[in-house]
Amino acid sequence: MAKPSARDTLFTGPSNAGFFDRFAHRVTRATGSHYAFFIALAIVVGWGLSGPIFHYSDTWQLVINTGTTVVTFLMVFVIQQSQNKDTIAIQLKLNELIAATRGASNRLVDVEDLSDAELDQIKAFYVRLAARAKHESDLRKTHSLFESEDDDDADGDGGGDGGGDGGGDKLAPDPAKATRG
Repeated sequence: MAKPSARDTLFTGPSNAGFFDRFAHRVTRATGSHYAFFIALAIVVGWGLSGPIFHYSDTWQLVINTGTTVVTFLMVFVIQQSQNKDTIAIQLKLNELIAATRGASNRLVDVEDLSDAELDQIKAFYVRLAARAKHESDLRKTHSLFESEDDDDADGDGGGDGGGDGGGDKLAPDPAKATRG
């Protein structure tokens, strides 16, 4: 049997996740289960049924309010940590797909780091590409970010935006500079 390469074992070995990473992962898994829901439901029903025993006092109400507030406050941080980690993992997986796909724009690999204005410009490209695809008779034909720059200059103004204002598409990639690994 062939020895695994460094790439194969890099991410599959023992986890180096810190205590909080492991804790957050376990807590979010546990609290996202149907068991946790039924436990929480039982607590609320038990609290509600105990109302007559405590004469619906202020202390009785304070118990559920305080308990839910503390749990909610702590869960915000645990869930946010798990979501941050999941988001990074998804971004890395998408980056790998983009980098490995011939014809995909490498400009999108770190798209999450762009400003809102830059994201709006790229979104505008995709809106135009979607509109172009709707009018395409061949369902198998694909359109790309590169194509947007090439075809939108059909108005002849040199701007590349198709609008005739000469403003150009500042984020349009230059296909000649694109590299594929």
